[in-house]
Amino acid sequence: MDALREQLIELLDGHGAHMPFDEAVAGFPDDAINRLPPNVPYTPWQLLEHLRITQADILDYIVNRTYLEPDWPEAYWPERDATATPETFALTIEGFKADRAALRAIVADPDTDLLAPIPGTPGHTILREVRIVGDHNAYHVGEFAILRQVTGTWPSDRAG
Repeated sequence: MDALREQLIELLDGHGAHMPFDEAVAGFPDDAINRLPPNVPYTPWQLLEHLRITQADILDYIVNRTYLEPDWPEAYWPERDATATPETFALTIEGFKADRAALRAIVADPDTDLLAPIPGTPGHTILREVRIVGDHNAYHVGEFAILRQVTGTWPSDRAG
């Protein structure tokens, strides 16, 4: 079980075959937060806000026994015309990191039964939910990294 916990934490942190969230968002320029990339219907901030909202929702699903599922997909994305200030962008990143830390703490807690059904769910386990978060985050962090490449928003001194 310790090995499983360690691997789930690595998945949440984006280690292994994935780019970590912190690396993907590091040094993102303020003037590109609300810029629409070519052929993409959302801004970099909207994509990160989608990550934050989705991860927060799954955390809520795990810990809140009175959980109510938001409307899909509307509630999982900001409005199409929503914009962010640099402060809002930073809050999105901070919120994502805080919820990821809460998920890490749940997984790391030896009293957490990763395989037990979460009460009030159709047999879903913490293992299942953390895997969903990890997969979803890896997908969209990779997408964010590609958007940075396409839009030329990586720092000029970035290696690789």
